[in-house]
Amino acid sequence: MPLISTQLDYAERDRTIAVNTYTTVLRRERVPHALFATYWRDVHGPLCSRIPGLAWYVQNHFNREQDAHLWPEIDGIQRFCDYDLDGGVEIGFASAEDQLIFNDACSLLFADEQNMFAATVAYALPKGSTTFVDRSRDPVPNGDDGLDRIHVHLGASHEDAGAFGARIERLARHLAGEAVVLKLRLHLPDRYDNAKPAPPAPDVAHDVPPERGLVAILELAFATPLERRQFYASSTFKTATQDLGQDVAHATGFAVSGVYTYVRDKELTLAGLRGSRPAQLIEQIGAVNQTGEDVRTLIATGEIPSRA
Repeated sequence: MPLISTQLDYAERDRTIAVNTYTTVLRRERVPHALFATYWRDVHGPLCSRIPGLAWYVQNHFNREQDAHLWPEIDGIQRFCDYDLDGGVEIGFASAEDQLIFNDACSLLFADEQNMFAATVAYALPKGSTTFVDRSRDPVPNGDDGLDRIHVHLGASHEDAGAFGARIERLARHLAGEAVVLKLRLHLPDRYDNAKPAPPAPDVAHDVPPERGLVAILELAFATPLERRQFYASSTFKTATQDLGQDVAHATGFAVSGVYTYVRDKELTLAGLRGSRPAQLIEQIGAVNQTGEDVRTLIATGEIPSRA
């Protein structure tokens, strides 16, 4: 059962991430999905977790096979054309100075992307992202927590970034005020510039078409798909999205199959230290000894702590 609270809101815990990036990822066509997902979680993930300066690292894996009702049709808004993704990644920092430390060392990470990614696009969020509501008690999820989670990517209908952002913020506040919405996190990145491809990973595509230059991403969570679709059919949702097409031209929803947290508040999670699947095994079998500081130190440094 998902660990949710109907009384408490844990949104405040995300405010320590002052600078953020949201990166879309598309796997290489001839890398089987199971191999891709395992490599991303258990090889690439722990590597990224150890890059200095990092304060926040979360992989959101997407399920391309889930139903087509992730976001309803709204007048004047179309789906993005030819837009398939296998995930969305948050890499965040406690300060701009920490981000510079990360950037100086990240070539070790980006050299690995070509092994499984065909395309990655890092949208910059120099002022961070905003969690409006989060009723999930687990601060470091590592897998499918049973919630109905989706990411909705919205593309602007015009070039006015200020007006687009203000409209999406109004939408986010409206939706977050409804009890059925268990999580709403908003990413309003700077306009992406193809002339400055990011991240600078070799042999990986980083360009976007014009309609994906100025975007916003809504992270939403509901208890079940049924509650999600009932909410979309409600007068409350219709009011919140009235005339949304004046500022939004494209919208596509992606189903989240799992959320994997490797770093929070500059601390490695068990998944960050050992890999996502080993961390799940440790939790499932109840291997308390594997979570002790002596084992963590041994795995992280190769040295056994002194017992003197």
